[in-house]
Amino acid sequence: MTDGRALVLGVDVGTQSARAGVFTLEGELLGRGEHPLQLWRPRPDHVEQSSADIWQAVSRSVVEARRQAGVEPSEIGGLGFDATCSLVAVGEDGRSVTVSVDGDDAHDVIVWMDHRAVGDAVAINATGHPVLQFVGGQVSPEMQTPKLRWVKAHLPESWSRAVRWYDLADYLTWRATGREVRSLCTTVCKWTYLGHEQRWDPTFFETIGLADLGAEDFATIGDDVRPPGARAGVLSPAAADELGLGRGTPVAVPLIDAHAGALGMLGAAGSDTPVDRRLAVIAGTSACHLALSTERVDAHGVWGPYRGALLPEHWLLEAGLSASGSFLDAALRSHPAAGARPTRDLHDHAIRTLTAWREDPARTTTRTRHAHWQPNLLGNRSPLADPHLTGGTAGRTLRDDDEDLAVWYLAALQALAYATRHIVETIGEAGVDVQLLVACGGSATNPWWLRTHADALGVPIAVPAEPDAVLLGAAMLGATAAGQFESLPAAMDAMTRLDAIVQPDARVGSFHDAKYDVYRRMVDDSVAYRSAMDRA
Repeated sequence: MTDGRALVLGVDVGTQSARAGVFTLEGELLGRGEHPLQLWRPRPDHVEQSSADIWQAVSRSVVEARRQAGVEPSEIGGLGFDATCSLVAVGEDGRSVTVSVDGDDAHDVIVWMDHRAVGDAVAINATGHPVLQFVGGQVSPEMQTPKLRWVKAHLPESWSRAVRWYDLADYLTWRATGREVRSLCTTVCKWTYLGHEQRWDPTFFETIGLADLGAEDFATIGDDVRPPGARAGVLSPAAADELGLGRGTPVAVPLIDAHAGALGMLGAAGSDTPVDRRLAVIAGTSACHLALSTERVDAHGVWGPYRGALLPEHWLLEAGLSASGSFLDAALRSHPAAGARPTRDLHDHAIRTLTAWREDPARTTTRTRHAHWQPNLLGNRSPLADPHLTGGTAGRTLRDDDEDLAVWYLAALQALAYATRHIVETIGEAGVDVQLLVACGGSATNPWWLRTHADALGVPIAVPAEPDAVLLGAAMLGATAAGQFESLPAAMDAMTRLDAIVQPDARVGSFHDAKYDVYRRMVDDSVAYRSAMDRA
């Protein structure tokens, strides 16, 4: 039992697992639960999940979080969800509808990273429709309209059976409350809803061959769109019993997972840097970069600007790396010293090697002088918006020892930092002056990842006191929906604070400038190589 403090619950559904956390209104984590998710890859570029499996994992995580916290269901005053921007198909009576070429109805989720709809994204972008100016000039195959277009063309039976299409976060809220409420965050960022005008544009859907989605005022994809943190409804009796929570618990309008992380970091106390001069970096399997501006800012190749998608009265810019943690895994696995060792062991060994070298950090950094990575293994999400781009290396030798593996690991970390620098420079040219990075996710627990980003960008990087900022952001939604705070900015003020801030080392500035130039040339060369072979 608690001492009478109000408590809230956050639920975060990522790519690999579902997590839940019980928090105080001061942002203190009291209990946490996690459960893995199933993932299927039936074809190249096809990645699928099951909404039933996801909901079961959510339920188990919530039960475990409450057990660890030692609290009763009645002590949880509010609930907030976030999730990956995956696409869920729902049929009559809430039944699952397959999105798989294998025809299994259990596979009713197209995962965010699924790239089956690259051709559909190209076709949509070729229309040049005006709504595209609010997604950085072009949609990505990671967004929902290309995926929907693909399903209509390739799975017509599923298309006709589906009565609702949800972003995964909105699906979880619907499953919890039974209410047909959609998030301004999900619909604006991934579905082309015009948040600044509070409407869908029917001409866009007619142009791309999805006019049928406009029936009944777009009820199939959402005719009740609300801002994040507003109350979507309350837990239904069935959902309350499944989650082990009190019936009637307030449930918030959700966020995309990375955006929940931004909510849990951008306003953190501990730095005088204004919120619109901070860049949130949420670095896990992929990496998401989020920046706020009080004025509309357009940056080609950077998603947005999205009005009100995170905070009211702010425009949001969203950039990212489609492969971040997954790129580091691949880089380690590709080295001849990797052998059969588990990938986690390779990470730990490389970090220990870098830390153990009896040199100052600046000298260790320059060991990668002739080792270069180009990390766009899953295309370039931002700022090139090129889903066809692939990765590469330069400087490989026949060395197969663990020291060389550590050098290549550090070079891979630097490549990710240069990809972020490319994003920061792009939004800087558009008018967003980034003066502080704030990072969370698995990579942000790595001191060399933090050090490398600070040095490569010449900008301080901070980590929040609560390392699971995504889960905290979801809990902040629940607290606001429950009326514990009058707004999300008020919840940010009360529940977030910074921990360590890593300052850039000026001694390696020119070294990183030179390596950044190499990175940019490698990207340009990769595009040129593909173009040359396309002409062959």
